[in-house]
Formats: sequence, structure tokens, C-alpha cells
Amino acid sequence: MLISEFARATGLPVDTIRFYIAKGLLKPDRGLKGGSNPYQLFKPEDVTAARMIRLQQALGYTLGEILALNEEYRAGEHSPERTVEVLELQIERLQQRKEALDAALTFLRGKVDWIKSGKPGPVPQLEDYPC
Repeated sequence: MLISEFARATGLPVDTIRFYIAKGLLKPDRGLKGGSNPYQLFKPEDVTAARMIRLQQALGYTLGEILALNEEYRAGEHSPERTVEVLELQIERLQQRKEALDAALTFLRGKVDWIKSGKPGPVPQLEDYPC
């Protein structure tokens, strides 16, 4: 599929796709058409790769970390043990984010309750909630 079709399939803007290509995160095939600027041809596996990149970004991975993991995968260095290691790291990152979000939500709910009750006593302090 061409870049416009790939953009529709992934929900990503074309500029983001081009950025991922420039960073080496996506490696589409080059078509024969297009002269000095050949068409980029994407496969269904590239759609999966783009979705993984977005997931990894959402988990807090840097683009450098994502690139390293992708290159490791492309090189065939994805043993079951390594896959488990990477997944456990992702689980740990999500757990940390969940704990930070839970603390932030507790603080915000406390602040709302404090305001709704007419502001009795001291205002809830953010430092009392480890985010």
C-alpha cells in the first residue's frame, strides 16, 4: 500500500509516518515508480509495527529505545525469553504510571471534595500524594 493508504490504515498523519521512516522506525519497501523519489510501499506488517510504535510511545519508551527494540526484532533476536523480558518491562512501566495516575486522581478528588465542602481545614497538598 502507498503512504496515503498506510496513513488511513494506521490513523497516523503522513508527516508522522515520514518522521518514523526518517528515524528508521519504519522501513517500507521502495517501488519502481516515482523516478528519483520512488514510491514507498507498506506491507500489513508495517501497520502492526506502526501500532507497536504508538503503544511503546504511550508506555513512555523513547524513540531511541523503540528503534533498538525494532532493530533487535528485525535481526531475529526475539527469543521467547527476550520477548518475556520486554513485556515484563512494559508491564512494570504501566504499573508505575498507574500508581502515579491513581495518586494524582486521589489528590484531585480530595481537592474537589474540599472545595465542595466549603474549604474547611487546610487545602490538600500535592506533595502528600506521591505522583
